[in-house]
Amino acid sequence: MAEEKKSRLYALKPIIERWPAVTKPEGHVHFRTKILWTLGCLVLYFILTNVMIFGLSAGAVDLFAQYRFIMAGASGSIMHLGIGPIVTASIILQLFVGAKIIKLDLTKKEDKAIYQGTQKVLVIVMIVVEAIPQIFGYLKPSDGLIGLVGGTGAANFIIVIQLIIGALLVFFMDELISKWGIGSGISLFIAAGVSQALFTGLFNWLPGYQPNAPISLSNPPSGVIPGTYFMATEYTLEDLVGGGYQTMFIGQSGVYDNAIVPLIGTIIIFLIVVYAESSRIELPLAHGKVRGARGRYPIRLIYASNIPVILMAALLANINMFAMLLYQSNIPLIGNQWWIGSFNTQISTQPLGGGAWYLSSPGGINQWLIPIMQGGDQLHGSIQYALKVVIYLSVMIIGSILFAKFWIETTDMGPSAVARQIQSSGMQIPGFRRDPRVLRKVLERYIPVVTVIGGAAVGALAGFADLVGTVGRASGTGLLLTVGILIRMYEDIAKEQAMEMHPVLRGFFGNE
Repeated sequence: MAEEKKSRLYALKPIIERWPAVTKPEGHVHFRTKILWTLGCLVLYFILTNVMIFGLSAGAVDLFAQYRFIMAGASGSIMHLGIGPIVTASIILQLFVGAKIIKLDLTKKEDKAIYQGTQKVLVIVMIVVEAIPQIFGYLKPSDGLIGLVGGTGAANFIIVIQLIIGALLVFFMDELISKWGIGSGISLFIAAGVSQALFTGLFNWLPGYQPNAPISLSNPPSGVIPGTYFMATEYTLEDLVGGGYQTMFIGQSGVYDNAIVPLIGTIIIFLIVVYAESSRIELPLAHGKVRGARGRYPIRLIYASNIPVILMAALLANINMFAMLLYQSNIPLIGNQWWIGSFNTQISTQPLGGGAWYLSSPGGINQWLIPIMQGGDQLHGSIQYALKVVIYLSVMIIGSILFAKFWIETTDMGPSAVARQIQSSGMQIPGFRRDPRVLRKVLERYIPVVTVIGGAAVGALAGFADLVGTVGRASGTGLLLTVGILIRMYEDIAKEQAMEMHPVLRGFFGNE
C-alpha cells in the first residue's frame, strides 16, 4: 500500500539518479576554500555577462528588460536568461506541492530527494522553454551569421544553443556555491548586478540620454552625484523656477537617472531593510547535559529571507513575457488580445495596457504620481493609475506571503525541522521536556505567524521601493533584495568563521 501512495514523480527517479550534478563535499569544507569558490564564481559571472551572444543583430529586444536586475545576467550576453529558468522551476514545483497536486511529504528524506531532483530536471526544461521564444522577433540573428551558416533556421539554432549554454552555466554555478561556497548563487548574482547598477547610477559622469552627444543641460551626466552637481552649477535662477527643480529632484519622465528623490528612496529602503533584518524573537535554549551551557535561537521578522520577493518578481517577469508573446500571436481567443496585455516592442517591452500593465512595476514617481495629479495621460486616466498601484502592491504582498509559507516548508525551516535541529544539537527550551514534539508545539506559536508577517513586510517594502524609484534604475525590488542578500552574506560568513573556530557548532547548524 505504501508504494501505491508514492508520488508519480518517483517515475523520474532513474533519470534523477543519473542526472549531472555538482558533487556534494563528503566532509567539512574549510572557510578559505568556500570563500575561494564563491569569489571564483562571482568573477566568472561578471566575465560571462560581458561575453555577448555571437551573431546577434543590433536590433535585439530584451523580453526581461523591466525585470533585468531581478533576473540577473545581462541583456544580449550569453547570460541573457540569467536565473529565470531556475526560479521559474522552483515556482512551479512550490505551487504544485503547496496545492497538493503533487503529493510529496518534504519532511521525509526520500520525498525531499525526489523533489530536489525533479526541480533540477525542470530547470533544464524551463531553460529550453525560455530560450526558444527569444528567437521569434526578439533576439534576431545578424545578416552575417545567416550568411555564414546558410539560413535563418540554422542561425536561430546557434543563438538558442548559446542561451542554453549560458543558463546551464548559471545553474551549475548556483549549485556549486550552495555546496562548496557560502550562501546562494542566485542571491549572489542578483546582488552583484544590482550593486553594479547602483554604483554606476551614483557616479557615472557620462551622458545617459544621448551617449555620443556632448554634456549639456538637455543631456546631463547620468550619475546622481555628477548630474546634480552639473545642473546645480549650470541652471540659472529662472531655469530652476521654471522646471529645473523638478528635473533635479524627480527627473523627466524616466529619461534621466540623476534625480535626487530616487537617491533618498534608496537610502530610506536601505535603513528600513537593515532594521527589519535585525528584528527577531529569541527563544532561550539550554544544553540538556552540560549545566550552564545556554544559548538563544533567533526567529527573524523576515524569516523566509528575500526568497519570496525573488520568486514573486520572477513570476511577474514570466507573466510579462508570455503576455507579450500572446499579443504578437494569432492563437484563437487569447492571441492579440488587448485585455491580456498590449505592447509596442518598437518602443519598449513594457506593457501599454491590459492585465499585464496592471501587474507591471509602477516605476518611479514620474511614472504614476505625476499622471495621477495631472488627471492621467493619453493612454490611461488617473483612476487607472491609482488602481494599478493598489493592484501591484496587493499582488506583491499576497504573493510574498504565499511563497514565504511554501519556502519554509521546502527548506527545513518549518517548526518540525527546526525542532529536530535543536534536539540533535543537545539543546532544549528551559522549562519544557526534552522532546521534539514539545519543541515543535512551542515553535508553532511563532514560526507560522512570523512567516506571514515577514512575507507581507518584504512584499510591502519591495512594492514601496518600486513606487519611489531607485538609483541606477535597479528597481526597488532589486534594491530590497540586494540589501537583504548582503546582510545575510555577512551573517553567513560570520557563521562559517564561528564553525571553523568551534567545530561543535556544525552539528547545530546542520553542517555535519
